[in-house]
Amino acid sequence: MEKLITAENFKNFAYVNDAVCRLPIRGIVLHFFGLGDTSMYHDDTAEGKLYGQKGILYIVPYSNPWAWMNMQTVALADELIQSATEKFALPRDIPVVSSGGSMGGQSALVYCAYAKRTPIACVANCPVCDTVYHYSERDDLPRTFYSALWHEQCSLEQALQSISPLHLVDRMPKIDYFIFHCSDDEAVNISRHSDIFVQKMLESGHSVSYTVVPGRGHCDIGEPMKELYEKYITDAINNTRK
Repeated sequence: MEKLITAENFKNFAYVNDAVCRLPIRGIVLHFFGLGDTSMYHDDTAEGKLYGQKGILYIVPYSNPWAWMNMQTVALADELIQSATEKFALPRDIPVVSSGGSMGGQSALVYCAYAKRTPIACVANCPVCDTVYHYSERDDLPRTFYSALWHEQCSLEQALQSISPLHLVDRMPKIDYFIFHCSDDEAVNISRHSDIFVQKMLESGHSVSYTVVPGRGHCDIGEPMKELYEKYITDAINNTRK
């Protein structure tokens, strides 16, 4: 199918904070939804306003709610970045940060491995890091992975590995990674996901900052850590644009 996203219909495919973004635009942050999210925003979000004040374009792709950063979702994110670059007359080297929580955290990480324009940093909250394990971690998950991967011409395990940050460590670009994970996460077990992934990334020579948030559940990092999360994104862009 031909590419459909244009300057005129961009907001049918993603939220963007251009109405509240200060000029000049210094960078882009992509924020990926968690599993099952079907939100579509008609008013500017709190995050859109926050990043807009800093001159950062905040884009939330309206991807399939069971997307798991499959190849269609990678293509959507690439198309959105390309369209935003043209729509807002941005330089080709505008810095991009990939972010998200849960499935969105997995998506943020996997996107870095496959993106046409490699992000300069990734900030992820309670990310799913081992999709092979996660497939059977909860009984609501197999149907979602089947929805995302049914078209792949390979085994289920191979398809799951293709969207598994833990299995993509050798393919991950040498950028800065900032991982948050809550110690009491019952949806995405920290010991089976971020603990293992971060260790393997460090062993492979990647730059990773790992923040374990004590006493909190899935993606509930709390206000102080949320501010740190946002600071990592802002600093990554500002340090690039100096």
